[in-house]
Amino acid sequence: MPKASIIKIIPCKKNDLFKMILDIEKYPEFVPWCLSGKIHRRVDMKDMLEIEADLTVGKKFLNQTYKSHVTYYKDKDKILVSNIDGPLKHLKNEWQIREINNQSEVNFKIDFEIENIFYSMIMKKSFDKGLKNIADAFEKRAIHLFKNT
Repeated sequence: MPKASIIKIIPCKKNDLFKMILDIEKYPEFVPWCLSGKIHRRVDMKDMLEIEADLTVGKKFLNQTYKSHVTYYKDKDKILVSNIDGPLKHLKNEWQIREINNQSEVNFKIDFEIENIFYSMIMKKSFDKGLKNIADAFEKRAIHLFKNT
């Protein structure tokens, strides 16, 4: 089961970063290997936001769709994601963001296991590089969208 954690300082405000992270349908525009994103349910409450969404990841002919449950705890500056359905046996990821002098410290943790042994072996070999590419893509997107706001 791959587990990892990445901490980045991004020169953007935390509320802008949360808005970008929760805009799942835009992921195909900037996240490597993300082919589509679809939000099925979005419930905005006073202290939290809950989303159910699908992400399709992979390449043209080799791709998988998984459904996830996303909870944004507004007062804790935290997003938790877990899988509901799809090729993942297990998924937990967490975004924790705190603002420091008009920039944000983003702490991203991921823990997952792929159901299919073949896909799992492929993923384990490229996990660290893939995670770095994805983290870099989020940072680049945030700077492009929000650095001067």
